[in-house]
Amino acid sequence: MADVLSDTLADFHVEDHVGFLLRRAHQRHVALFTAAMAHAEITPTQFTALLKTVQARRVTQNLLGRQAAMDPATIQGVVRRLVARGLIRRSCDPLDRRTAVLEPTEAGVALIARVVTCAQQAHEAALAPLSAEEQAHLLQLLRKIG
Repeated sequence: MADVLSDTLADFHVEDHVGFLLRRAHQRHVALFTAAMAHAEITPTQFTALLKTVQARRVTQNLLGRQAAMDPATIQGVVRRLVARGLIRRSCDPLDRRTAVLEPTEAGVALIARVVTCAQQAHEAALAPLSAEEQAHLLQLLRKIG
């Protein structure tokens, strides 16, 4: 068994697998984003949810979760934290009380306006090792597999 296992493992290099490489790239991006946003104390998921809410002006929590690529449990926690910080308002749809409707507050709009440049800088820093052509190709491939 040890010989079969060692033969199997000898040719398997996790460092060459997509999940491992994506995780490393994600960790690097999160570190750059966190450093760029330290003054605002906002996570990447909170930034995405707040930005999408500001852009929509009014959105259901369900739709926001889909637009921000977050599952229902994750978006619920993110929204709870944004509400607690006074960055968005949560209300119920008058036609369906089960539907949560979200709107940005003035503080939320102001925060996004202040930090969107920082998010762009983190994005550029994450892609900096690549040429412009490689950056475009990487983003195209990520959209394709995502």
